[in-house]
Amino acid sequence: MISLSLRGLVTRKLRTVLTALAIVLGVGLVSGTYILTDSMNQAFDKVFETANENTDVSVTPKEQFSNAGEVPLSDEVLRTVEAVPGVRLAAGSVSSDQAVIYTKDGRDALVRGGAPMLLNGEMPQELNPLRYVEGHAPSAPDEVALAKGTAEDGDFKLGDTVRISADGPARSFRLVGLAKFGDEDTLAGAALAMVQTPVAQEMLDLRGQYNSIDVVADEGVTPDQLAARVRAELPARLYNVRTGEEQARSQAADLQDQLGFLRTFLLAFAGIALFVGAFLIVNTYSITVAQRMREFALLRMIGASRRQVLQAVIGEAFVVGFASAVVGLLFGAVLAPGLRGLFTLFGAELPNNGLTVEPRTIIVSLLIGTVVTVVAATGPALRATRVPPIAALQDAASLTRGKTGRLRTPLSIVVALIGIALICVGLFGGGGASQAAASIGIGAAVVFIGVGLLASHIVKPLATLVGWPLEKALGVSGRLARENSARQPRRTASTASALMIGVTLVAFVAIFAAGLKVSIDQAVNRGLKGDLVMQSDTFQPVPQAATRALGEVPDVEIVSPVRFAVGQVDGLSGSSNVSGVDPSTVEDVFRVEWKEGSPELLRSLGPGQTLISEGFADKHDFAVGDELRVRTPTDQTVNVVVRGIYDDDSGLLADITLPNDVLASDFDVTRDAFVVAATRDGADADAVQKVADRAIAALFPTVEVLTEQGFVDDQAGQIDQLIALVYVLLSLSVIVSLFGIVNTLVLSIHERTRELGMLRAIGTSRRQVRQIVRYESVITALIGAVLGVVLGVIFAVLVTIPLKEEGFAISIPVFTLVILLVLAALAGVLAAIPPARRAAKLDVLRALAYE
Repeated sequence: MISLSLRGLVTRKLRTVLTALAIVLGVGLVSGTYILTDSMNQAFDKVFETANENTDVSVTPKEQFSNAGEVPLSDEVLRTVEAVPGVRLAAGSVSSDQAVIYTKDGRDALVRGGAPMLLNGEMPQELNPLRYVEGHAPSAPDEVALAKGTAEDGDFKLGDTVRISADGPARSFRLVGLAKFGDEDTLAGAALAMVQTPVAQEMLDLRGQYNSIDVVADEGVTPDQLAARVRAELPARLYNVRTGEEQARSQAADLQDQLGFLRTFLLAFAGIALFVGAFLIVNTYSITVAQRMREFALLRMIGASRRQVLQAVIGEAFVVGFASAVVGLLFGAVLAPGLRGLFTLFGAELPNNGLTVEPRTIIVSLLIGTVVTVVAATGPALRATRVPPIAALQDAASLTRGKTGRLRTPLSIVVALIGIALICVGLFGGGGASQAAASIGIGAAVVFIGVGLLASHIVKPLATLVGWPLEKALGVSGRLARENSARQPRRTASTASALMIGVTLVAFVAIFAAGLKVSIDQAVNRGLKGDLVMQSDTFQPVPQAATRALGEVPDVEIVSPVRFAVGQVDGLSGSSNVSGVDPSTVEDVFRVEWKEGSPELLRSLGPGQTLISEGFADKHDFAVGDELRVRTPTDQTVNVVVRGIYDDDSGLLADITLPNDVLASDFDVTRDAFVVAATRDGADADAVQKVADRAIAALFPTVEVLTEQGFVDDQAGQIDQLIALVYVLLSLSVIVSLFGIVNTLVLSIHERTRELGMLRAIGTSRRQVRQIVRYESVITALIGAVLGVVLGVIFAVLVTIPLKEEGFAISIPVFTLVILLVLAALAGVLAAIPPARRAAKLDVLRALAYE
């Protein structure tokens, strides 16, 4: 039976290859994801290992609660550490990614997108992981050194002027040194500049403060011993004290947690591609089992048991699955650099330090590819065992419907309802984000299975609907294509369902993105009264100096900055979002709808007072007059009384709103998230915006001033960029489904060889045969696309129901959905090219003699 399985694969090469390609693509994305993220993790592990190799003990601030971030260490902490017995050297380290290194012409950021730009204070040589290969370390306030890779990226040479900005206007430095980070030219893809530590503290608004303290032990004192001594001198609730090795492992683990979303994001699309591939495999084996009915019956007649027939089919699936998984694993090694390039194309620079293939990647890839294929083939394999020996004497080429066929429809309905129930549990069940996402994802998969099983009942009406224009335009060829599509409704439904999954997700994303854009537009129009919005185009806060500079632009009358932070309210789990405003100006540029309160509350908002959103109040049962104890990231406790409750539909203010002065003093937030400005009466806002943008860009090249509409368009552009990335990744599942169409048509042509020969014998031309096959493919693709669009709309409506309270407005992009249907038809044409050519080349005499 093993020999029979292998012979079956060899004799059906095309079917085997097309089936294998679906698994290769899915497994390739899985292995490529693991290889990419493992390579990134290894690069960062090496970075942190190098950064801490000369450090015996590291002192860092402890995050006070979830998402609170870290606050700087003071000079007092440094002096305390220096006084610990056994400390030979202690130095404060200053490093931040809240800086911008500019291109050689000084007009733009050197790095765009996700890769950080780091500004570091120069450390003592004994603690410095940098090795200067040209020039020297900065020894004057106007000198800078760059990582060698950063200098090469910007085409900088020693003696050139380098512009850098942080919390203030851009400053010019003279390049005096090029350094390597250990043996590497770059810091895992990041741009790196070093200046004197006091200069870095001034530029980053960290005067007398440090991000960490690095310590070298006296001879005879081990890192563990020194760490214990330092720990005894510092409050454990405020500071982390680790050895250099422990600090390197902690930093690597923290970064891996932060980048974990990337692995999850990519694996989700790999799962979608494999799920679609499973549909293809089920369909392929269902057709081939039906076509090989006489073969299985003959095996039964000569003594093969049901178990042996099952083993033969499962054996084929195992070989195909395992071989596909091996190829997919190798394909992943090629795909990983492509994924990195894809993210770079969309503005997210990822480190490139070679490829890492962990044993886990090999094991998972081989298991997934093999298991998915075998499981998908199990159903058809079981049907093969039910072929009676007497079928060897029959001419039928298809299996009769078993007793279980009567249960197919009610079972399909139950499965679809279970899927919808799981989606509703995820949306309205009130669980955590990961739990809700898992419930929604599993529910969607179950719905796809249920709808795929039910689709056979609507294939005929859908084939009539989408095939009618073809029949009118092409006559007999169009009618034959439509009738062929409806001849085997289950087969057509299964093929269309594979495409349905990809189209559903594309339609859902398109609808959700359209709704998000409309929601942002409505929120800005509803919440902003100002004429201009200033923000950073590098996803960093706006320096206070830029806010002051905007106020000095002619015809700008009012400037109102907004800040954001997080706090922990006593009695509530997790952290709450906090917004900071300028009470004296916020009412002039923001339009706030009140549930309880009035505009005067904003103008008079002071220390000890707060305003909260309606959603936050309803969720936690807060009311006007309640007192909140808010713990800040600096380990301060701010006691505030709720004075009013505002409608949070605009989304411009957070759960809790406090004066900016309180955020600066108690939350250590001194930079603005964005700034809203109002022009003088009678001034042309567009003209003022142009003047303001030029004036601000001259001092702060990465800060931009936009009109209200420009701000909305900018937000929409960011959404479009993310959606485009999602479309590219979803296209993989669509490609897999197209292989399914090719596979089904090829197998269908094999089944209809004699029929096609008869058509040719009665005068049908090769061109007409190609048309019949081509438009049968188009009809099948359109059936899948129509089902996908309908499901996409349903999913989008379900998902947006709980978001309506947050101000989300659903919008159906009709034009986009029509384009999606057109693209599906074109995809059907492309998928039909190989089988159509194959059908047209059939020899008429041989086809007529075929059985």
